[in-house]
Amino acid sequence: QVQLVESGGGLVQSGGSLRLSCAASVTSVRINAMGWYRQAPGKEREVVATIISGGSTNYADSVKGRFTISRGNTNNTVSLQMNTLKPEDTAVYYCNADTWSARFWGQGTQVTVSS
Repeated sequence: QVQLVESGGGLVQSGGSLRLSCAASVTSVRINAMGWYRQAPGKEREVVATIISGGSTNYADSVKGRFTISRGNTNNTVSLQMNTLKPEDTAVYYCNADTWSARFWGQGTQVTVSS
């Protein structure tokens, strides 16, 4: 029903920027919300930022003021602009999409911030 493909991860120095993108292939369902989560080694997956169809956004306290989530015109793409990156932002970042009945995940993209 929904397939998500992420791109844009990589290695960056502390203070640098990266932009993650996620494209959804959708059949027969409507996406209500999309978001980005991350999982660092030895830690649980945590929410980074979410955006609903109406455009409202939410951010984890740790990224407020540094990260910006946005959706494309078709509402089937979502991006995460990450500025002023810190070593503690190092993690695998996952795109997600919510329909009325299910949650879907991308395969993840590695973000590594060196100090």
